[in-house]
Amino acid sequence: MEISSGQLNAQLRPPNRALYWVSGDDPLLMLEAGDAIRSFLRKQGFEQRDLFHVDKNFDWNNFFQLTSSLSLFAEKRVIELRFASAKPDEEGKKALQHFIDNPSTDIAVMIIGPKLDKATTSTKWFANLMANALLVKVWPLKREELPNWLNTRLKAAGISASRDAVAMLADRVEGNLLAAVQDIERIKLAYADNNGTAKQLEASDIVDFVNDNSRLTSFDLIDATLLGETSRAQKILQGLRAEGVHPLPILATFTRELDSLLPMLAQKEQGQTSEVIMRNARVWSNRKTAVKSSLARLSKSEAWQLLHHARLIDGAIKGMNLANPWDELSLLSLRLSGASPTSKRR
Repeated sequence: MEISSGQLNAQLRPPNRALYWVSGDDPLLMLEAGDAIRSFLRKQGFEQRDLFHVDKNFDWNNFFQLTSSLSLFAEKRVIELRFASAKPDEEGKKALQHFIDNPSTDIAVMIIGPKLDKATTSTKWFANLMANALLVKVWPLKREELPNWLNTRLKAAGISASRDAVAMLADRVEGNLLAAVQDIERIKLAYADNNGTAKQLEASDIVDFVNDNSRLTSFDLIDATLLGETSRAQKILQGLRAEGVHPLPILATFTRELDSLLPMLAQKEQGQTSEVIMRNARVWSNRKTAVKSSLARLSKSEAWQLLHHARLIDGAIKGMNLANPWDELSLLSLRLSGASPTSKRR
């Protein structure tokens, strides 16, 4: 059975599954999902825990022996496997399948690993494995989901926060949930009075007590730009610069996006609808809103002009002209978002 991390608590009920597989790439949500499963299994009597870090040199015979040894007086145990890669090798697949085919009421297996791709979860082997297993898919929170998540955390910490305060906190910790939890703990200490009662948290308080801990990438930058979110895109770009990111890979992200948009814009000029265009281009579902926004705003000739601008920035990065690469990247983002006219070139 496959579920999201938000559905996990509802699924943690007796009888336990033979296998729990937590798959994803958000450190905090992965940690919390693992803790929830361990807590549930402890309540079912699984007191002993064996932890293995699984890499390409892992000896699956150890796992096989643990899961195959039966005893009338054996303690219930959890065998936890921390995967270095998303899926096991052939030997690992056989060992896991043998366990699922021959389960023990005294053993539960928990796998913590990177995000599984659809090609893996669609295989017959994986489908067989899921017969007595629970796959917990841990997806990063969407940006629009973050305020509610933060508000729930703040309330759990006894903190009452205004809508503006929550919005500002979301802006400062976007993409970094671990930092969000740490900031909430700091706020809890700072805003509790001697009786332990938390005061109302306002946006102005966030500025004083919370660092800007957003963890964003050039992919977040391009999506914000395509959506026309000018201010957010500029903030992300300045954050990448402050982190010491080289401008060349950022430029490459813009160039790849423009290259992919050109044939879609050509189809648009031929009268195709955006839905048909994105389906033909196999645009991922989580990017359709951003791509659709850019298709509505751009023409094919404008995309070519932006690619020409990108070539000038490439020359600036390589010292072939006197333009400032970061200023030009900022302008490129503004132009692509529809917020700025063409500027003079040096």
